[in-house]
Amino acid sequence: MKAIIFDLDETILNRDLSLLSFLDDQYERFLHLWEHIEKEPFIQRFVELDERGNVWKDKVYAQLIEEYKLNASVDELLIDYTEQFPHFVIGFPRYKEVLVELKEQGFLLGMITNGKKGFQRENIQGLGIADIFDVITVSEEVGMKKPDKDIFEYTLAKLHVVPNEAIFIGDNPINDVEAAFNVGILGVWKRDHLIESYETRYVIDELDEIFDILHTLNY
Repeated sequence: MKAIIFDLDETILNRDLSLLSFLDDQYERFLHLWEHIEKEPFIQRFVELDERGNVWKDKVYAQLIEEYKLNASVDELLIDYTEQFPHFVIGFPRYKEVLVELKEQGFLLGMITNGKKGFQRENIQGLGIADIFDVITVSEEVGMKKPDKDIFEYTLAKLHVVPNEAIFIGDNPINDVEAAFNVGILGVWKRDHLIESYETRYVIDELDEIFDILHTLNY
């Protein structure tokens, strides 16, 4: 293997925990807008509408404004989200140490993430890992998104490797693992404990377990 390619959200970035941290702060800063609403139910409703990042926040805030009759604008809250969320990003245990160790072992590092270009870049910067990667591909920047094979092939070309020289690590069975296999990349599932029925050969619960898989593969 020459390259290790990662997904971002729920693989390196603990988005669930990061979102809760951000929402706790935003609730306090905008208390004048929703002081008639208790914090925990408000945050819980946001998380439900967010659908683990699959719904962009303009729709989430619009729905909250309608449901709670808030005297607020979507733009005001959305701008706050995009500007402030990167200050609350939290990575999974040892994420930076794992990336640095892989780099020191001579692997090329890539990332493929679906999402908004500026926003995802800011989150990567917030984690302090942008400079560790050789290639970072954000779906909106390139007009392609997972699970489309084109975004994987694009990233492989930027890394100057062929599919059987790469591993892809991600939390989504379809967008990450199966999509990687469909291109000829070895897919590794970073287990999402909310998914109970998916089975695949290579599974990790913690990022540093990738070294065990590399050892098994004799790398």
